[in-house]
Amino acid sequence: MELWHYAILTVVGVGAGILNVLAGGGSFFTLPIMIFLGMPPAMANGTNRVALLAQNITAVSEFKRRGFSDFRVSLSLALCTLPGAVLGAVTAVHFSPLWFKRLLAFFMIAMLPLVLGGTKRVRASCPRRGKLLAHLGAVGIGFYGGLIQAGTGPLFIVLMVSTLNLDLVRVNMHKVFVIGFYMLPTLLVFVLSGDVEWLAGLLLAVGTTVGAAIGTHMAVRGGDRLIKVFFAVAVVAMAIRLLLSS
Repeated sequence: MELWHYAILTVVGVGAGILNVLAGGGSFFTLPIMIFLGMPPAMANGTNRVALLAQNITAVSEFKRRGFSDFRVSLSLALCTLPGAVLGAVTAVHFSPLWFKRLLAFFMIAMLPLVLGGTKRVRASCPRRGKLLAHLGAVGIGFYGGLIQAGTGPLFIVLMVSTLNLDLVRVNMHKVFVIGFYMLPTLLVFVLSGDVEWLAGLLLAVGTTVGAAIGTHMAVRGGDRLIKVFFAVAVVAMAIRLLLSS
C-alpha cells in the first residue's frame, strides 16, 4: 500500500466509527475500500478487526461515562456469541476471495429491509422469554460476526429491540460491548493465519476510535432518528462501491 492509501483509511475510519456506534454498517465502507486499495479480502477482513476492537472499547467507555451500562446483561450476551464468532473467523480465513465479495454484496442487499422497515420504539424491559431468545440469537450473530462482521450492528439492533424491548440507545450500549468482546479472539484467528496488515489496521483504528467517541455522543443525544439515517448512508455507500468495482 502507498502512503496516501493509509491517509484515506484514517479518514474513512472516522466515518466508519460513527456509523458502527450509531447503527452498524461502518465495515461496508472500510472492507471494500481496503479491497479496492489492493488488499486480499481475507487480509481486509482481518485488518478491519484491529480498528473494530479499538473502536468498540472506546464506545463502551464513552457509554459508561455518560451513564449507560449494564455489564451483567452485556457479558452474558457476549459469552453466547463467542463460540460462533471463533468458528466464523476460522471459516473466513479459508474463504475464496470471490465468494467473500459475493457474500458481502448479498448481505448489503439483505440489510435494506432493516433500513426501510424501521424499528419499533418501546420501553426498556427484560422479560424472561425475551432474554432466552436474545441469547439464542446472539449465538448466530456471533458466527456471522466472525465470518464477515459487516452489518452485524443492524442484526444486533433488530434482535435486541424485538426480544428485550430496549430503546436503541441501550441496544447500542450492549452492541458495542458484545462486538468488542468477541473481536479479540476473532482477530487472533486472523493474526495466526497471517491476514492482518498492522499499519493499516492501526491507522484505521485511530480513525474509528475518534469516530466511536463522536458516534456515542450522537447516539445519546440523537437516538433513533440518527441511527436510521446513518445506517441508510452506509448501505447506499456500499451499493455505490460495488457498482464502481464491477
